Formats: sequence, structure tokens, C-alpha cells
Amino acid sequence: MQEPEEKRIALELLETEQAYVNRLHLLDQVFYTELMKEAKTGKTVPEEVVKMIFSNISSIYQFHAEFFLPELQKRMEDWNRNPRIGDVIQKLAPFLKMYGEYVKNFDKAVELITAWSEKSPPFQELIADIQKRKVCANLTLQHHMLEPVQRIPRYELLLKDYVRKLPPHSPDRADAQKALEMIFMVAKHSNAAIAEMERLQNLWVVYQRLGLEDDIVDPSNELIKEGPIQKISTRNNSTSEKYLFLFNNMLLYCVPKVIQVGAEFQVHLRMDVEGMKVRELEDTEFPHTFLVSGKQRTLELQAR
Repeated sequence: MQEPEEKRIALELLETEQAYVNRLHLLDQVFYTELMKEAKTGKTVPEEVVKMIFSNISSIYQFHAEFFLPELQKRMEDWNRNPRIGDVIQKLAPFLKMYGEYVKNFDKAVELITAWSEKSPPFQELIADIQKRKVCANLTLQHHMLEPVQRIPRYELLLKDYVRKLPPHSPDRADAQKALEMIFMVAKHSNAAIAEMERLQNLWVVYQRLGLEDDIVDPSNELIKEGPIQKISTRNNSTSEKYLFLFNNMLLYCVPKVIQVGAEFQVHLRMDVEGMKVRELEDTEFPHTFLVSGKQRTLELQAR
């Protein structure tokens, strides 16, 4: 007799989980442990750097090795008597929130590995030495570190498939459906955390380019668009290069600095978006021109 489809998917979940725990073991018990041991001698990198690279990988490893994998194994051994995994995954789902921290830290971790590999040859040598071992399968540390980032989307895909293949009256239908919703929420939570972090990072870079003016630096602002623009001077019919930053609440009219020490731009005018009007102009001499008028003043600008 052929195995039912849902059992095949449940077995795939178990097999990928075993491989995943081996990968986590490599990250936590081999890379992290050995790099930490070397860091303590003071010859490679500061201990703090190693901790920052591996974030909360130890908690993730312990959770999967000591709780989730054994639960899954027990359940699959008992499948013929109790064919279900929905309840086990429901127990797992809340703990997956701890991935938020790891995923958020991932880019920073990769940057640190690159930077310290250049700065500290012994650090680079130790990583290269571990990477040569059979257990690494010719893959880099960065490659192995990507695995936890991809694990939650993998659960989501397998579980979606599992729910689809369940017979209509399966005793696991309600539990599996609920488990899928929970995993979906965790994946969303982790993606939202990354998006928010990227937004704040990009915002900070923009604030630095503007010279960190006190009344402009606000984490709740949202940058919508930025780019160069020509300011038209009606007095002598000429144009000069300016730069605009449009936020959700204000338009910053800036002048590029000739000598870029610190800031890249100087803010000449800040216009509130509230009550601001934009009107296109028909000008044969200057095409693509428009007027921006706010409470503060009116600008005649020309786009590319």
C-alpha cells in the first residue's frame, strides 16, 4: 500500500528537522564554541564580537534539539495509532518568535564576519579551518548562518502542503489549520521586524546626509522620495542645482554642499506637507516645471 500524502509530508518535516538540527549544532557547538574559546585567549577578536555574530543561536539550537525534534520523532513513531502533527506544531509556533532577533541581526552578523576577517588574520584562519571539515560540506559559515533565516518559510510551505493533502474528515484538520495560522503570524512578525529595522536604518543614513538637524531627526518619519531638482530663478532666467527630500509630513529643500565634511546637504527650507499645493506649469523655455507652494513660501522647480 502507498503511504498517504499527508504522512509523506510529515516525514519530510521530520527529515528536514533532523538535518536542520545538525546545522544548528554546527553553528552553535562548533563555530560559536570554538570562536568563543579563541576570543577568550585575546588573540583573535573580542568576545563581544563573537556574541554579536551568533546572536541567540544557542537558544534556537537548544529549543530544536531538546524539544521540537524529539516531540516530532515521538509523534512519527506513533503515526499509525495517532496520525497528526498539528498539535505539536502549535506548541512550537510561539517559540519561533525568538527567530525575530536572529533574523534582524543577520546582515550585521555577515558584515562583522567580513570586517573582522580583514582585521584579524587568526580569526579568518580559524573560520577557514572549520570550513575545511567534512561536516561543513564545502560551504561557508555565512551559508550555514542563512539556514535559520530560511527555516520559518520552510515550515510554512510544508504545513500548507500538509493541510492541502489532508482528507476532509481528518482528525488533524482543525489543529493543522490553526498551526498554519500561527506559523503565518510568526513569519509576518519576523518580516515586519526586518522591514522596520531597514526603514530605521535607511532613515538614519538620510539624517546623517542632512547633518542630523535636531528638528528633523524623528524615527516616525517616512522617506517617500528623494532626488536632484533645478531651481528656476525668474529674476535672471537661470537654474541652479538643488535637492529634495519628501517625507510623509515635510518637504526638505536642500543645497548640495561643495565640501562634504559630515553632511552632504544643507537644508535651506522645510515645508509642511499639510496645506502644500503642487501645480504643473506650461513653460516652453523650461519644460517639466512645477510650482510647490506651502505656508512658508513658493518654489518654482524643474525636474529632469
